[in-house]
This record gives sequence, C-alpha cells and structure tokens, in this order.
Amino acid sequence: MRRPALPPACLLALSCLGSGCTVGPDFRTPEPPAVERYARGDAPLDIATPGRDTPALAPGRDIPAEWWSLFGSPKLDALVRRALAASPTLAAARARLVQAEEERNARAGATEQPAVNGSLGISREQIDPATLGFPQAPTPGPFTLYSVGVQVSYTFDLFGGTRRELEALAAEVDYRRYELEGAQLALAANVATSAIRQAGLRAQIDATARILDSQRRTLAIMQGRLAAGGVARADVENQRVLVAQTAATLPPLATALAQTEHILAIYVGQAPSEAALPELTLADLRLPRELPLTLPSQLAQQRPDLRASEALLHKASANLGVATANLYPKLTLSASATPTQLAASDLAGGGINIWNVGASLLQPLFRGGELKARERAAAAAFDQAAALYRDSVLQAFRNVADVLRALEDDTRSLAARTTQAEHAETAWRIAIARRDAGGVSGLAVLDAERTRLSAELARAQAEADRYADAAALMQALGGGWWSAR
Repeated sequence: MRRPALPPACLLALSCLGSGCTVGPDFRTPEPPAVERYARGDAPLDIATPGRDTPALAPGRDIPAEWWSLFGSPKLDALVRRALAASPTLAAARARLVQAEEERNARAGATEQPAVNGSLGISREQIDPATLGFPQAPTPGPFTLYSVGVQVSYTFDLFGGTRRELEALAAEVDYRRYELEGAQLALAANVATSAIRQAGLRAQIDATARILDSQRRTLAIMQGRLAAGGVARADVENQRVLVAQTAATLPPLATALAQTEHILAIYVGQAPSEAALPELTLADLRLPRELPLTLPSQLAQQRPDLRASEALLHKASANLGVATANLYPKLTLSASATPTQLAASDLAGGGINIWNVGASLLQPLFRGGELKARERAAAAAFDQAAALYRDSVLQAFRNVADVLRALEDDTRSLAARTTQAEHAETAWRIAIARRDAGGVSGLAVLDAERTRLSAELARAQAEADRYADAAALMQALGGGWWSAR
C-alpha cells in the first residue's frame, strides 16, 4: 500500500524545521561613500606654521586610542585619564550596555532552550460522586492530595522570528557599545578642549594684566606731565578711559576661566569646590610633526556615532524579519508528568499517574489587517533608519570638512599673528635702545610695549584656537577607539 501524501503545509513546516529558514532581509553593512576628499577642490593638507610646532596632516595614518597624548602634555594626559575613570556619564553608558547584554541573554535563554518548570502541590478536596454521574455511590470524606510534577515546552523557530528577534537585540547591544565608545570620545575631546581653553584664558589674563600695568604706568607719566603743562588734559582723560576699558576686560576673562574649571571638575566626577585640577598653560602643549587623517573611505567604520547609526539600521532590518515571521505558523511541543498521591510518602514510589504530551500549531487567520500593517510599519522604520544613517554619514563628512577648514585658517592666522608678534618685539627693543640713547621718551617705550603685549595676546589666542581645532579634528575622525580593542 502507498503511504498517504503529507499536506503541503506539513511539508513546509517540516522543511523549515529541518533547515531553519529565516524570513525577512539579511542585513548587509552599507558601502562606504566613494569620495576621495572631505571638501571640494584640493584638500587642505598643509597646516605647517613657523615656530616650535610644525604639524602637517598624514592621510591614512592610524589615530592612536589615546589621541590626546599627541599634545605631549602629562598634565592633559592625567586629566583625561581621571575623567575616563570617574565620569558619571560613562558610568551610565556602561550600565546601559550591560542592561542591553542581559536583555539579549534573557531572551536567548527563554527561546533557544526548552522551558522546564517544576511544581509541588498539596490540596484538601471533597468530591460529590453525583456530580460525576454516580448518584448511588457513597460520598467519601475529605481527603488530601499531594503532587509533584514537571512541565516542558518548546516553540520551534520555524520561520526565524526568534532568530530575528535575537538579532535585533544583538544589534541593540552593538548600539549601546558604540554609544559608550562615542561617549568616551566626546568626554576626552571635551576635557581636551576645555583644558586648552583654560590655558588660553590664562594666557589672555596674563597678557591683559601686563597691558593694563603698562597703561597705568603711561597714565602716571602723563599725569606728571599734565602737572608740568606738558600734555593736554584731554589726552590724560583719554588714557584714563583706555585704562578703564582694559580693566573691564579682566572680570569676564576670570569668570570664563572659573566656569571652565567648574566644568572640568564635573568631567572628572567631582564637585567644583573639591576638584584639584592641574593648571595647564599653552607652554605645556605642543603638536606632533604629523596629525593623522582618516581617509574618507574609512570614516564610516571609525566614527563610533556612525557605527551606532549602522547598528540601529541593523536592528530595524531584524525587526522587519520579526514582523514578517509573525505572519507564519508557530509550532509548540509540550509535555508534563505529575505523580499525585493521597500520602506524601507515596510520591517517590507510586509512579506517574497523570501525564500528557501534545503539540499545537498556531496560524493567524484573521487579525483585522494588524500583522500586515505591522510589517509595513517595520519596513517604513527600516527605510527611516537607512535615511538617518545616510544623513549621519553626510553630517560626519561635513564635520570633518569644517574642522579641516578651521584648522587651515588657524594656520594662516597663527602665522600672521606670529609675524606680528615678532615685529612688535623688534619695535619694542628698538624703542628701548633709542630711549637709552636719549632719542625718545619713556612714553614711546611704553607704547611699543603695549603693542608688543597686544600682539602676544593675539598670538596666544590663535595658538589656543589651533590646539582646540586639532582636538576637534581627532574627535571628528573617530578618536582611534578601535585601536584600544
């Protein structure tokens, strides 16, 4: 006799059970943008300037994980390390990563292995035989039932819905990991730029204080000449105005310096009143001869925010698979065995007197269009994640292009300010020599000194801007977090 043919649905279920088919799209990492430069025209690769720092960009060179060490400052290095070790922001990001990992582990444990539950029960019962169809039987007295049992159940992942769900949870873990890497990068960059700003503000305060002292000495000389009738009163009053204007610039600088110190204290996880921070100066910093520059084709793989965006795209892809799998049947096998006895001592040797084995196949038939709508919503969420990923890549390229242009402009500005400071220094020394020879008065020397100090102030500001933009470049390129793994 020929065996009866299995229904097509059964054949499909058995085929999926054996091969483990998975519905929905298989995720593929997006291709990197096919561009060679971050900005139009020639890339701004020459940022060398005269002086003790002569850096140039090195395309394709790897960024060190501890990129802030490029500034050659032990004080800055210690400050960044303190922040990375004690920042509450990083502690929160680490906790979110652990939470995502454990949620994935919990779901994997609930779906990849059969669920086994034990039971232990005791109950006091009374039975009326009449309710069971035996009205003539005597009614027994109340009795106690003891039971111990085990139940086993397992739902087969016929169409990969569970695998897609675990894939989405794994992508969430990746997202949280890259989020942590991004938080570490942002914290290091914020500490570096704040410390550089602190050094720049100290230089500005020092230079401004020396300018103010020079102006006050000039005022004293002019007051003496006014008494002797050598200058007009209007000139003295104008000098007083100049002194007052310069003095008025110091309190805002002091406030900005204090605020920078306060935020650095928060970065290292301490209250502003308790943090003992190193006093960084511009003299403590330097730039290497070459600054690493990530190639455009590598940027998407080396910026943690872009990897995080890619992980969200992966999650959306997996969720689309989950929504598609929900349209198909679910097969569940279950079994239970429960010995039940009138005496607890009989449970061990009385055998299993209640058991069952079963299978169920659940196929959605009519849900009012809910499942198809959820599939379309998941597809739209995937399209949204893809668009956001593309936008984040474009924004990253803009970020790098902006910083490169700023760094190039810093180079020009610092070169001009350095030349200005050198000429002002020369003019001041010439004025001193002429005064000593009796050719000019002390006022001329003070004027030359103010010009020199003003030029030095402008140079210090330009130098601080270049250091800050160099740190911003390292952050824009991804900060070398992958090198630490």
